[in-house]
Amino acid sequence: MMKQEIDTLLQETLDRLARLEDAQELEKLRIEVLGRKGEIARLFKQLGASPAEERPTLGKLLNEARLRLENAFQEAKLQTGAASPRVSGLDISLPGRLPYLGHLHPITKVSMEITEIFQRLGFEVVEGPDVELDYYNFEALNIPKDHPARDMQDTFYVTENIVLRTHTSPIQVRVMEKQPPPVRIIAPGKAYRCDSDMTHTPMFHQVEGLVVDKDVSFGDLKGVLTIFVHQMFGQDVDLRFRPSFFPFTEPSAEVDIRCVICRGEGCRVCSETGWLEILGSGMVDPEVFKMVGYDPEEVTGYAFGMGIERIAMLKYGINDLRLFFDNDLRFLEQF
Repeated sequence: MMKQEIDTLLQETLDRLARLEDAQELEKLRIEVLGRKGEIARLFKQLGASPAEERPTLGKLLNEARLRLENAFQEAKLQTGAASPRVSGLDISLPGRLPYLGHLHPITKVSMEITEIFQRLGFEVVEGPDVELDYYNFEALNIPKDHPARDMQDTFYVTENIVLRTHTSPIQVRVMEKQPPPVRIIAPGKAYRCDSDMTHTPMFHQVEGLVVDKDVSFGDLKGVLTIFVHQMFGQDVDLRFRPSFFPFTEPSAEVDIRCVICRGEGCRVCSETGWLEILGSGMVDPEVFKMVGYDPEEVTGYAFGMGIERIAMLKYGINDLRLFFDNDLRFLEQF
């Protein structure tokens, strides 16, 4: 008899729940069935009067019926809006939203990629001060105070003998002063010049490289930079070494790559030449070795330097350097 009552109560309650749409009627039915004086409580009291051998089975059926009804009432409350969707301040009725995830700035990404390439080639990463002595920024690099090459760099002067470094080359001098050959380093960091237009900013990023040892040749320089270009831009990108001038290297060369925009056909970006300059390089001038106490008769070396913004512009096809510094999310979200 009691088993029949349980089954009947369960089925009738579920049927009534399916027809109810009013929140007040729903709560009234819940109290009637699941309240302290409801039908389920009444059946539990009757359980004690049942035969002892039937109690375990009837108790299990009654507990299962109660649990099923509790779940059914909870679902009905959510459907009718009777249940509060707020849990600990969280509105679970709102559609899900993924949190906004930040990511690395394109300059940071390119800087890390450049560093990783040279680290795989055995280069050590070193750093130096942004505010530099005139001696390290110019004189020790074979650029004395009256040298016309100073006009190549529009310098921020803090005092007569202290500057914001115009390149990261001073780090090379500091390293050579502290350690004997061999030296194999790259020096990434910020540099500063009084310049601002589509291809120049007052603050920019550079990576300088230096190798000093016995019997280092220009062929070694060409080999390392060829590997770098192919790993950064792809194996199918052509490059060339073009004679140039830098006060701290002799001979010196600019490195150009085939234009990544027009593939050498000629366009506005490459000034119709089909080539794009990406970095400067050369064999370390003996005068620089003398300034740091190296014997130019015993060692030779090469150096190179590149602007990270320049590499990033070519890698991502960006035509205005200032976009890297405007903090426009429409631009940054593309990376």
